[in-house]
Amino acid sequence: MLRSNFSFRSLGRGVLGLLLALVIVLGTAAIAQAQEEGAAPAAKTAAPQDNIIVHIIKSVGFFWIILLPISLWMVAICVLLILDLRASTAIPVGFVDEFTDIVNKRKFKEAFEMAKNDPSFLGRVLTSGMGRLQYGLEDAREAAMNTLEAIKSDKDQKNNYTAVIATLGPLLGLVGTVFGMIEAFMELSSGDSPNPAKLASGISHALSVTLVGVAIAVPSIAVNTFFRNRITQVSLDVSHVADDLLTQMYHNSKKPAPPAGAAPAPAAPR
Repeated sequence: MLRSNFSFRSLGRGVLGLLLALVIVLGTAAIAQAQEEGAAPAAKTAAPQDNIIVHIIKSVGFFWIILLPISLWMVAICVLLILDLRASTAIPVGFVDEFTDIVNKRKFKEAFEMAKNDPSFLGRVLTSGMGRLQYGLEDAREAAMNTLEAIKSDKDQKNNYTAVIATLGPLLGLVGTVFGMIEAFMELSSGDSPNPAKLASGISHALSVTLVGVAIAVPSIAVNTFFRNRITQVSLDVSHVADDLLTQMYHNSKKPAPPAGAAPAPAAPR
């Protein structure tokens, strides 16, 4: 669940109030435009309309100074988490089989070096656990789980930034809405007959910033949920595999080593 420091109920009431004010401003603009058309019925040539995408980009204006870096920040975090949470980054292909084969041959030093030189989640967790294996299996498991928890906490902290962006998006959109409403009401309070074009420009500015803010927040909520589930799943997989390998290494270390000069068993006579 996303954490926020504001009340969603209060925010909803504020948005409803702003929408009501927009309706009032639109109605006033329509009345003023009708009066102007009655006073001057001469036909005017309509200016060509911009594409809606171009219109939104122009209407957002200087708010892009804030909204664009936030959008790029979200994309950078998503790319970073995708690279960090790949299956090959958590549990490399062939690592488990090779490690098991080395342990079964009782080459414990080589197994430790193999895990130490591997930068994956599993390699880091195994290195921590094997460093405490001499004090018992439970101690090794605790050290391995502590390392895994530290890795998980690091990924959770990165993922929390997507939750922050999901919270900031609607708030910045609300700031743009208020700014556009101020422009519209300033035009109404100028004392002269309100200019419908200026009123529409202020309202369009308000709605465009709100739209961009919501467009940033929606994917941020989705990727936050996805990465949170992905981090949990990867942590569970690494935990199970690391526990199995540590247990296997501990029991192999307790088995008596075969005699150094033991001759191979003779072949059965035909």
